[in-house]
Amino acid sequence: MMGRSFSPGIFYGWYIVATGGFLSLLAMGSVSGFGVFVIPMSEEFGWNRGTISIAAAVASLAGGLSQPVMGRIFDRVGGRKLVLIGLTTFGGALAMLMFTNHIVYLVIVFGIIMSLGVSAGSMNTMGVLVSRWFQRRRATAIALISAGASLGGLMLVPLISFAIPVIGWRNTWLMLGMFVLILGVPMAYIFVKNDPSEVGQLPDGDPIPDDGNVASNQARRSPLEVAHWMEAFRSTPMWQLMGGYVVCGITTNVMSAHYVPYAIEEGFSPSVAATAYGVLSVMNLAGVLTVGFLGDRLGRKNLLTAVYAIRGLGFAILLLAPGYWGLFGFAAVGGVAWLASVPLTTALTADVYGLRNVGVLSGLVFMFHQLGGAASIQVGGILRDLTGDYTLPFALAGLTLAFATVVSFLIKETKYSVRYQSAVGSSAAGDD
Repeated sequence: MMGRSFSPGIFYGWYIVATGGFLSLLAMGSVSGFGVFVIPMSEEFGWNRGTISIAAAVASLAGGLSQPVMGRIFDRVGGRKLVLIGLTTFGGALAMLMFTNHIVYLVIVFGIIMSLGVSAGSMNTMGVLVSRWFQRRRATAIALISAGASLGGLMLVPLISFAIPVIGWRNTWLMLGMFVLILGVPMAYIFVKNDPSEVGQLPDGDPIPDDGNVASNQARRSPLEVAHWMEAFRSTPMWQLMGGYVVCGITTNVMSAHYVPYAIEEGFSPSVAATAYGVLSVMNLAGVLTVGFLGDRLGRKNLLTAVYAIRGLGFAILLLAPGYWGLFGFAAVGGVAWLASVPLTTALTADVYGLRNVGVLSGLVFMFHQLGGAASIQVGGILRDLTGDYTLPFALAGLTLAFATVVSFLIKETKYSVRYQSAVGSSAAGDD
């Protein structure tokens, strides 16, 4: 059903992108800031690194396992309701963390409730939502939302580092929750809409035909476009995308939880450690915007291959270069590739398998990301306690990037992506 039309000179999809970027800033900045809370909370409660890592690992696991469910809900009811419920849950859970007094409480509130809220109302859901608003500029749009997550690390992690010594870690959790509830929820309520037809527009802001039909253009279809999401598992690209994203989760989540504690244990001050994370976020911002721009012009899979290779180089610098060179070298080089995999993977999933089931399929791919992340967070904390430092867990994580680089390069994008099709193709998925 056609809704009211919006300003003819403005494509409403960009409002969706701006909203998604801001929500990602709040969500990913708050989640990334967990590493800054690790030491003050551990010192107050006497937790070792393996114990407090349980909460972050459960958060990654719960967020991952819930993604297909959230994606299924998205495909059935749209993104607006899902985002609003998710944000309210997320903001409330952040505020509740101020009452933490036991590891079980932290696991339940941070690991389960908060992660479910992020899963429903943050970057992944908004990235899938804008896939409905954009086709030609899909990677750029998703990249801009991912850029918001980078800004979250740049702005909120240093703010958290500053706030904890001043107002305490409990009030800092409350502050983050209020940011989400007071700023994020109203913004989502005002701007988020499910489909271009709700505002009388077409994807990418294309002109409306003379007959006024604003249905999405279905002239081109991928050979693997599926009528039911389970059909996607009969084809190789689905497994390749999930395989690469497992490694993405391993290599980003272990650093989100342990990079700041690692830096402090190496003799750097908390402010220097937070600054290094800020540098990572700045470089990540540049990297994600670059791949978004290039991905819509040069294709996705070769860029995805380069992203994983560059991230591997960052791990090598961290482990091999001394002192500041290693810490900030990783932030600069690894940061370029940090979230750059997100717009490319989400866009490829929509390009290859179509929009009908894009929510659940993107959720399944992201589930594998979070499963890898949950394992790496917990194993990283355990290995650090066993060996006394982070050399072994970081080295193992970095080595997995060789697999992600190869498996991404082998994706047959030109054969299966809708961007390379000139006529309506088969809707049934099949083997390569």
